[in-house]
Amino acid sequence: MSGEVYQAQVLKNFFDCITGPDRNLTRIYMCVVSLAKLRMEQPDKISFLLDQMKKSKQRRELSIDILDYMCDAAVDLQISSVQTAFGVAEIKEMADEFGSISLDSL
Repeated sequence: MSGEVYQAQVLKNFFDCITGPDRNLTRIYMCVVSLAKLRMEQPDKISFLLDQMKKSKQRRELSIDILDYMCDAAVDLQISSVQTAFGVAEIKEMADEFGSISLDSL
């Protein structure tokens, strides 16, 4: 599961980068390569992704193949790993904490 948490963190960084004001292609490149290595992709898949990143740099727009790859990787992750990476608490845990508060103490 820890590998999936790292993958989710890389995906979070990727989407933060492409939606933020500083769309640095080097950061995007590092996220894509890191995720491919974490997922232990085949060398031909990694070379395809690198080729798409080069084309993205030439065209000054992110390749749809890169977006597809990152979205597919996000779909493959378990929700608990994603919640851990994003720092989301379980609703059940929050409900237990709220249930233990006495209304008299408010």
